[in-house]
Amino acid sequence: MTKEELKSTLTTLFPEATFEENAFVNINISSTQVLKVCTELKENPMFDFDSLVCLSCVDWKIHFNIVYHLRSRSFKHELVVKAKIDNHENAEIESVRNLWMTAHWHEREAYDFFGVKFLHHPDLRRLFNPDDWDGFPLRKDYMDEVNIVEL
Repeated sequence: MTKEELKSTLTTLFPEATFEENAFVNINISSTQVLKVCTELKENPMFDFDSLVCLSCVDWKIHFNIVYHLRSRSFKHELVVKAKIDNHENAEIESVRNLWMTAHWHEREAYDFFGVKFLHHPDLRRLFNPDDWDGFPLRKDYMDEVNIVEL
C-alpha cells in the first residue's frame, strides 16, 4: 500500500482525523480514539500493523501528544499515530499494551518521565526514577532546585 493509498483508506475509516506527511504518513487523533484506531490498525488485515516500533510522549505545555510508530512487516509500510491529550494536569490515555506487548515498557517510561497515566495498564509504576521521586522530570514545567545545575 502506498502512502497515498494508506492515507485515503484511513481518511475513509477515520474522517475526524487529520494528516501530515513527511517521511511517514502521520495521523492525528484525539486521545479518546486511540484504542479504536490502534485496534483497527493492528487487527484489520488490510493494514496489519503488527509491530509497535516506538511509543513516546511530547509535552507541549498545554497538552501532550503520545506518538506511536507502527510498522507492518508483511506489507512493509509504516505509520505514525499522534494522539493528543488535552488535559495536561490529569493526562490519561488508554493503554495499547494488549495490542502490542512492547507498549508495556514504553508506557511505563512515559508515565515515569511525564506522568501520563495509561488506563488499564497492568503494572503502571516508575521504571527509571525511584518510587519516592517527586514530579515528572521531562515535563516542561518540572523544577528541581536541588539537582538542576545552572551554567
